[in-house]
Amino acid sequence: MSVFFHAVVLAFGLILPLGVQNVFIFNQGMSQRSLLRALPAVVTAGISDTLLIGTAVGGVSLILLQWPLLSGVLYAGGSAFLLYMAWSIWKSSGTVSGSASVLTAGRQIAFAATVSLLNPHALLDTVAVIGTSSLQYEGMDRITFAITAALVSWIWFLGLASAGRWIGRTDSTGRISLVFNRLSAVVMIMMAAMMIWKWIHM
Repeated sequence: MSVFFHAVVLAFGLILPLGVQNVFIFNQGMSQRSLLRALPAVVTAGISDTLLIGTAVGGVSLILLQWPLLSGVLYAGGSAFLLYMAWSIWKSSGTVSGSASVLTAGRQIAFAATVSLLNPHALLDTVAVIGTSSLQYEGMDRITFAITAALVSWIWFLGLASAGRWIGRTDSTGRISLVFNRLSAVVMIMMAAMMIWKWIHM
């Protein structure tokens, strides 16, 4: 039971702060016509986090992040894609309408995978917190720890998309969606700028 609560607390601590991944999932829940249409983003983010947690607990991601070239690729690729996403969302939310920033399932999957897997901050946080904390457990306890942390991510993303859908449903004028889309774009630009700064100073 202590393993379960430890994993829950750590996972929520990592996932709660406002970040690109959370902003994107909420945005899709709000802009899609139904929660079902936002599931590609939710499922992709859940799978991505599960993979990150699994590799962190297994120690694989720690080895990979020790390669300077890989870190550079992550920072460069992640910042470029975030800038593209910010531009796309800002451009598509130029009018006050309920259809702002509606992405197809394919684009949801691509964007969700990118903001999850090409985010050096998320990778480092997962390795430093989840990976390191899992070292105190062995066997089934470590597996339980990893599964619990992954489940927290799935539940959180589904709840986030549901909250976004509720707001989108009550936003008949589309003004809330417009404001949030613009804020989403600004958050993405700020995160991209931070990645570029770290990439330059590596």
